[in-house]
Amino acid sequence: MDDIVPDVLDAVPAGDIQVTYGEGNAVKQGNELTPTQVKDQPSVNWEGLVGESDLITLLMVDPDAPSRQDPKYREILHWSVVNIPGSDLSKGQSVAAYVGSGPPEGTGLHRYIFLLYRQKGKIEIDTPTIPNTVRAGRLNFNARDFAAKYGLGNPIAANYYQAQYDDWVPIRNKTMTG
Repeated sequence: MDDIVPDVLDAVPAGDIQVTYGEGNAVKQGNELTPTQVKDQPSVNWEGLVGESDLITLLMVDPDAPSRQDPKYREILHWSVVNIPGSDLSKGQSVAAYVGSGPPEGTGLHRYIFLLYRQKGKIEIDTPTIPNTVRAGRLNFNARDFAAKYGLGNPIAANYYQAQYDDWVPIRNKTMTG
């Protein structure tokens, strides 16, 4: 986790988010997965970190766009859900629908970071959900600024994987606009 500090976080959160893609492709603090393996929304679990009355925010970002050496689009927002009651992700409010990894060819490994925040109260989002086919609103996202805007403080948990280009990326990119 130390290699996501200070690019996205100021300190490593104490908690861990369990993230699993498909049948057993678990996210394990920087392991490598392929864009093909992570194309569909994962199952995410953080039981034990929050009470049932807590509201939670989940973010997923890529700080390495277009590459780790030249992150001029840092960060790309891949997923955002707010107002999640307890650990029931399905009852949260989607801000940005899930989009799997799409690192450009030749740019090496990108980090895909899941961040979990405890909310102080319900968050009022005044923009429509960003569909999973739209790039607009995803580039140059900043998790720190988002957390500050909504009074979230530091994340209570995090996890991440790394991915690099594979044959799924051009297929995914053909579905994206804006």
